[in-house]
Amino acid sequence: MTSRPARPLDHDLTERLDELLAASGRIARRHFHGDLESLAAADKNGVAGRGATGDGGNGDGRAGNGATDGRYDPVTEADRAIEALLRAGISNVYPGDRIVGEENGETGPAGAARTWYLDPIDGTKAFMTGMAGWGTLVGVVEDGRAVAGWMDQPILGETFAAVHGRATVRRRSDGPGAIDLRASGCTELSEAIMYTTHPSMFGDDGEVRSRYDELGRRVRLQRFGGDCYAYCMLAAGRVDLVVEAELNSYDIVALIPIIEAAGGVITGPDGRQPLEGGTVVAAATPELAEQAWAVLGTDLG
Repeated sequence: MTSRPARPLDHDLTERLDELLAASGRIARRHFHGDLESLAAADKNGVAGRGATGDGGNGDGRAGNGATDGRYDPVTEADRAIEALLRAGISNVYPGDRIVGEENGETGPAGAARTWYLDPIDGTKAFMTGMAGWGTLVGVVEDGRAVAGWMDQPILGETFAAVHGRATVRRRSDGPGAIDLRASGCTELSEAIMYTTHPSMFGDDGEVRSRYDELGRRVRLQRFGGDCYAYCMLAAGRVDLVVEAELNSYDIVALIPIIEAAGGVITGPDGRQPLEGGTVVAAATPELAEQAWAVLGTDLG
């Protein structure tokens, strides 16, 4: 039986999350320019060595759905400290809610109507190698739908958010005000700019990879990397299409409301919000999403 949230999401939520993300950003900044060996506190899959970068389909560790297949999947002290901070802050205000995080799994009542999804550093390999295309993700699912999300990039000083149906970005360089986000409106693959964290998310060869490669040939510009930041650039109108596979729930839940509130579309093969991750298409318009799925095929997991 699903219970109702003990406390509704209130209009102070943005302020509460701003405080938590400011604190998590301070942790991230302290670690960001550290030595590579000291940053990698552990490897989830037991792959040792500085050179064991094994893209494993994405070069970053977004993918995997819990698989331990020999890919190098590092976790840093920053990952652990940020998730602990976020969990404590959320539990203090919403004690009846369920929390799912990349580093510490699931806590809270299984029947809770509201679940928070945390990825303390989405893009750990980018973080470790001094690239700023990573972010801290906080997403909220209520009654089976992603309803709020945040992506904080403390090195660039940007916080992307969607709360109460409004998608915004706040930049420290621009002062405290928030700027509304709007997707580009692109409707044609031939005009689209497409991002994927790494092409081997779709395998190294075979039918699935060939479909993905065909999609890449049909767009105007194809780029790799970006992790969660690419989705926020879609919401900001700079990117038109993001196509990825093997995602976990905590990789994507926070980004769904940001894309949707900016006027974009983000679905799995079944046409629904991809709350469980898997294969995902995020697009500026429904027309563009439909064309992308027509090439990829909806028989993907």
